[in-house]
Amino acid sequence: MPKIAAETLPAHRDLVRRRIFDAFGALMDERSFDAITMAQIAARAGIGRTAIYHHFRDKEAVVVAFATEETVHYLADLRRDLDLVPDPVAKIRVYLRHQLQAGQQFHTGMGGILYHLLSEEAMEQIHDHVAAVEEVLEEILDDGIAQGAFQVSDRKAAMSLLHAALATRQLPLAAVEEFVLRGLGHRD
Repeated sequence: MPKIAAETLPAHRDLVRRRIFDAFGALMDERSFDAITMAQIAARAGIGRTAIYHHFRDKEAVVVAFATEETVHYLADLRRDLDLVPDPVAKIRVYLRHQLQAGQQFHTGMGGILYHLLSEEAMEQIHDHVAAVEEVLEEILDDGIAQGAFQVSDRKAAMSLLHAALATRQLPLAAVEEFVLRGLGHRD
């Protein structure tokens, strides 16, 4: 029987999955998704070349599971920080900060580059993660509109424009915040 690296089988599986995700993230820092193989992920994770298939059927399953786990953690952290601030303007600032930090932390090309490399099913699963984050933004905007803090006639357009402003990750946070808040019709 193979040796497990934790006290229980479920803990072992969690540990191995975390090692696979860490390896996948490190490899994505170094090369493109299409240049990564399951054997490379396994080697970087310190597991056998065939052992990785006990956890994931293929590289696409790794990326979907990786995105799922990262989204769960991201949303928990975001909601925790949003609960600490009282008003929609402060909440937008928290949302922007989280989005900019996430872009720096998860610069694994999970965006447009993957759209042409993954199956439609995998892209739908990843889009579900994006939709979960967008729901948080919708809540903030709806609250801000209801309180009169934001003047937005087209919420979907405002969301798209807000996310477009975040694409320029080299700009200072204060500049992005000012631009977004003005775009939402907020005046200090």
